[in-house]
This record gives sequence, structure tokens and C-alpha cells, in this order.
Amino acid sequence: MNQPTFIQLTGALLFGLAVLHTFSTKFFERLAHRQPRHAGIWHLLGEVEVVFGFWALVLMLVMFGSSGGETAIHYIESRNFTEPLFVFAIMVIAATRPILQLAGRLVRLIARGLPLPQPVALYFLLLSLVPLLGSFITEPAAMTMAALMLRDTSLAHKPSTRLQYVTLGVLFVNISIGGTLTHFAAPPVLMVAGTWGWDLIFMLTHFGWKSAIAVALNAALATLVCQQELRQAPPPAAAEAGSAPWTLVITHLAFLALVVAFAHHPAVFMGLFLFFLGIAQAYPRHQNPLILREALLVAFFLGGLVVLGGLQQWWLEPVLMSMSSDTVYWGATALTAITDNAALTYLGSLVQGLPLDFKLALVGGAVTGGGLTLIANAPNPAGAAILKDVFTDKAIQPLGLLLAALPPTLIAALALRWL
Repeated sequence: MNQPTFIQLTGALLFGLAVLHTFSTKFFERLAHRQPRHAGIWHLLGEVEVVFGFWALVLMLVMFGSSGGETAIHYIESRNFTEPLFVFAIMVIAATRPILQLAGRLVRLIARGLPLPQPVALYFLLLSLVPLLGSFITEPAAMTMAALMLRDTSLAHKPSTRLQYVTLGVLFVNISIGGTLTHFAAPPVLMVAGTWGWDLIFMLTHFGWKSAIAVALNAALATLVCQQELRQAPPPAAAEAGSAPWTLVITHLAFLALVVAFAHHPAVFMGLFLFFLGIAQAYPRHQNPLILREALLVAFFLGGLVVLGGLQQWWLEPVLMSMSSDTVYWGATALTAITDNAALTYLGSLVQGLPLDFKLALVGGAVTGGGLTLIANAPNPAGAAILKDVFTDKAIQPLGLLLAALPPTLIAALALRWL
């Protein structure tokens, strides 16, 4: 390993502080109550979505002071912010009333065919079918849809702490592995698919069918554990009388499909997104309030992760490459909990001559650990931003998420590693 520079060491230190900060947001919320004079800044630092953006700002100030403005600007411009921009656009479009109206009707239709009470069947489908759709509409879109529908159905009536965290843990894990049926929807797969020549057939053969089994089993176990509370919940409301016309639903679907199709071209999909905003503004009576604030916070979080993550290669790559293919799976699963899983697979794609079993273990471990923390997988902050209001004190406890995600993560590991 080469001797790290001052900026690399600073980046690693600030990255570690950011990870600790995500586990300490409740501390800042308490400070806001104790010190009302400065409650604004404490509330700001208590927002999980702000954490990595805040520490990225600190990094840029240090870089500006130590290396000069030209170096700091060059570093920022060298970062790729396509993923934060894409997640922002896809979150807003996927959360609109016409899209949710269509998704809700399809899920309710399938739920009526299951031999279960409708609230129980709906819960199972939202934790199984919708995450698997992430392989086609992208994981951020699937996360947005599933989180919004869970918030308005299964979690709408003061759910117990157990139901809150079981739902969150299974949702995050299933979204992470549910995007592996294809080669274009999951960020950790996207990072390597082109370089390693992985196509649709390869993904279905090596990951897809195993992930589908794990997703279904995780959802079934969560439904079994929570069925008593789910049975007591009121049935989900039918579609509202003022639902959007089908022409508008088709228009929204077209925008969703186009943004997904041009996911690697921010100039194109952001142009489409701005056009979409105009369409949404033209028909306000058929729209819920757009989730612009939530999507912007998630984009800020991911942008901060991009800035801080760009300085972690000096220690992450040697750690990964020192492992055998047998241990890299568990190493990638663990490392994913403290860094975005796409960053791990990207580092692997830079190394020439890796054997196939090492590649499979690296990607498998990265997606397996994608539900353990908020920062483990790009769509997780989106789900957290939507669901946090149903949690006690409107805050998701990182330790609670970690503990809830461990059982479905273990099931995912058993499926992906040994099936």
C-alpha cells in the first residue's frame, strides 16, 4: 500500500466521523430540545440525509485550505454525480399519484387472488413483488413505490416497534437483492456489468433466481411474524374517486420509462424531468404534492457519499484484494455496511484478471449487505426519508435497523452463496 496523502487520511477520518454521525442523530435531536436557541442547527444535524453532505462540506473546506481552490474545484468536478441526480428524478416521478394509482391497483388485484386477508396479502406483496420490480424500473423507483404504499397501508395506524423495524429491515434487504434479476437496475451490478460482460442471461443464471427465492422467503417470514397485527389493521382504502385519467397515467409511465432508459445521461434525464414537472403542474388536481424536499435530501446524502467515497480507494482496494474468493463474500457484506455497495464493486472492476468466483463473491456480498445500514445501498435513504415519520420520534435508529436487517441478510447470504 502506498503512503496515503494528507487529504486521503483526512477523507478517511471524515468518512469515519460521518458513519458515526449516522448512528448519533438522536443525540442532536436531544440537543435541539435542550438548547432551543440553536434548535435549527441541531435539527439539521439530526437529519440522517444531511450527514454525508455536511461532512463532505468539511472535507472541501479542508482541501481548499490545504491544497488551494483549484485543487478542491478539480476534485469536485472529477466526481460523478449521475446517481444522486437520477435518484432525485426517479423518486419524484415514481411517487406521483398516477404512478402509485396504477401500482396500487395492480398490487390489490393480485392480493385478492391470494388465500390471505387483504391487509396481510398486501403486506406480503409490497415486500416481495415490488422489490423484484426493481430489476426493471430500477431500485430507487421500487423503493419509493414500496415505501409510500407501506406507509399508507400496513404502517398507517400507529404500528408497533416490531412491525416498524421488521418491515424496514426486510424492505431494505429485499430491494438490494431484488434488483439483481437484470444487469441495469442495481447500482452495484451496473458498476461491473459492462466491464465484465455480464448480460441479462448471466444475471438470471447466477443471481436472479436465487434472489427471487430469498426475497419471497424474507417477505413470507416477515408476514408470518407480523400477521397478528396486520390482521387487525383496517383494510386498505380503495382508489380515490378523483383518480387520474388513464391518459395521464400513460404519460407518467412514459416519463418514468424514458428517465430509466437514459439513466446514464444526466443531461437527458434531467431535461425530461423538467419537462415532467411542467406536465405535473399543468394537471394539479390529479397530483399529490410532489416529494421534492425528500428527494432533494436523498440526493444531498448521496452526493456527499460520492464526495467522501472518492478518497477511500487507497485503503478499501487493498483490503478487498487481499481476500480470497471464499472470504471476499463476507468481507464485502461487512464493508457494505459502512460504505455504499456500488463503491465496492466499482473498485473490483478496476482490477484486471479477477477469477469469476471472486467477481461473483464480490457482487453477491455487496448486494447481500445492502440492507444493513442507511448508507449500504443507494435507495435506502429514499426509503428512510419516506418512512421515518411512522417511527417513534420520527427517527430511524441505526442499531434497530441493523438488528432487524440481520435475519433477512442471513437468508439472502444462504441463497446467494450456497444455492
